[in-house]
Order: sequence, then C-alpha cells, then structure tokens
Amino acid sequence: MQTRQRGNRMIRPLAFALAVSLAPAAAVMAAPVAAVTAAPTTAASVCQAQWGSLLKQRAPHTGKQITNIRSGRHHCFDRLVVDINAKGKGRPGYQVKYVKRVTKDGSGARVPLRGGAKLRIIVKAPAYDANGRLTYKPATWSELVDVAGYRTFRQVAWAGTFEGQTTIGLGVRARLPMHAFVLDNPGGGHRVVVDVAHRWY
Repeated sequence: MQTRQRGNRMIRPLAFALAVSLAPAAAVMAAPVAAVTAAPTTAASVCQAQWGSLLKQRAPHTGKQITNIRSGRHHCFDRLVVDINAKGKGRPGYQVKYVKRVTKDGSGARVPLRGGAKLRIIVKAPAYDANGRLTYKPATWSELVDVAGYRTFRQVAWAGTFEGQTTIGLGVRARLPMHAFVLDNPGGGHRVVVDVAHRWY
C-alpha cells in the first residue's frame, strides 16, 4: 500500500506536466500569474558570501604607489578599493585581519575607529614616490572616504605608510565575513579590493 502511494505521487506531477505541455498556448497564458511566476530569490541565495572572517593575505610587494582610496555600496557587501599606479614593477600584496586595535606605522599610536569590529588592512605598496613625496593626500586622514549610510562600514582611517607598505584602519559594524583580492588595470596599475559582507549568510 505504501509503495503504491509513492508511485501515485510520482505519476501525478508527470501527468500534470504532460497536460500543460499539450495544452493550447492560450490556456497557459490564461493561468493565474501566481501559478506561473517563480518565487522571488531570497537574499541568502544571492549573497552566498562564504568568505569567513580569518586572515586574508597575499605575499608580494610592489614599488608602485598608492594614488587613491575609495569605497562603494553593493547589495551583499560594502567595498573598499585602493588604487595603485603603474610606475614601477611588481604586483601588490595585502594582509587583511580583524584586530583588537589598529595602530599607526612607526609610532604605534592607536587609530580610533567607529564600529563593533576593526580591520587592519596592510597594502604592500607605498603611498610615496622615490623622493619621499606622498602620492596620496586625502582631505581628512581620519575619514579617508565618506561611508555615512553604509550598512557595514563605519569609518576608514589612515594608519601610515612606512618601509614600502601602507596601513589602513577599517571600522565595521561587527566581525563579518570578508575577503580581498587584486585586480589589474589595463595600463599596468592595480586595485586592491576588500569586501565585507552585510551579515553571515
């Protein structure tokens, strides 16, 4: 009896599918919209950010210089982008890690950051040229970009550029999944990208 019921359950959907495929087009069009419209995709299925929150790093250094830091909002994450020019050799590396506090290069002074968690982003590229002149000069060192209204980012602050690498402090809402990668620009420059998810998916 149980086996027969299983068989009936399998036959009914097949029979229904066959009937729909043989039905006139007008009849199918006349079906209620709710019956033929797929259920909306949930945020969890779109935002599959299986990145984790542990250290992300890439080893190489470059002599190419940082020229800009910018940010953007996306459906599943907030993004920080560090622009690096083409003047020099090599491809930049990075180290992105959740820390208790971000400190300034050289002095070791604490960098105040808003948010429930702090990311220390080390870009393995300088922000100064061969003559020691800065190649990146933000209007405000404690607010490198305006992240007001962002879901995850709370503050982006400068922590220094020293011995061929640059440190940035990123305050975020909480310890959330994040990842980092490097994109190559057509002209030979690069972008170091750090994404932090809006939540655990």
